Amino acid sequence: MTKINIQIRESNKEDFNNIMMIEERAFGYKKEAQLTADLLKDSTAKPILSLLAFKEGEAIGHILFTRVYLNQMDANQPLMHILAPLAVIPEFQKQGIGGLLIKEGLRILKKWGSEVVFVLGHMDYYPKFGFIPDAKKIGFLAPNPIPDEHADAWMVQSLNPKGILIAKGKIICSKELNKPEHWRE
Repeated sequence: MTKINIQIRESNKEDFNNIMMIEERAFGYKKEAQLTADLLKDSTAKPILSLLAFKEGEAIGHILFTRVYLNQMDANQPLMHILAPLAVIPEFQKQGIGGLLIKEGLRILKKWGSEVVFVLGHMDYYPKFGFIPDAKKIGFLAPNPIPDEHADAWMVQSLNPKGILIAKGKIICSKELNKPEHWRE
């Protein structure tokens, strides 16, 4: 297998069109792109980590991490994030680019002092990167109800080397991501 040379960097305002293109192409519709645009403007989502992956100067992948809170929005709480969305354009999927984006994002968030990261995602994929299925069992309720048959898709990962030391409760996302329509299939 040939290793492809991928560069990852934080996005900036000039990258907006590339981000929208990646989100639309990866998902095949505009819903995720619109959510991403809304999250990038949402002051309650800050601090935001937005990363782009490039191959030979072409933007091919994007990942977004936004701020979450426990039980209520309170800036004095420990720093926590949620991963949503992760997108790689179709011709570069299944080549490890999503994993590179996840690993780099977690590395940066750890450097920022973020305590934990949540994701609502595919059960066969995210545990490969350290996410623990069914965060509700550990004591973290999702912002909106998740059906029991999909409980394992609500995942958490500690970025603290001592483990999960924060209090438990209901996770509150930014105003945009907390909307119920983003928590249904």
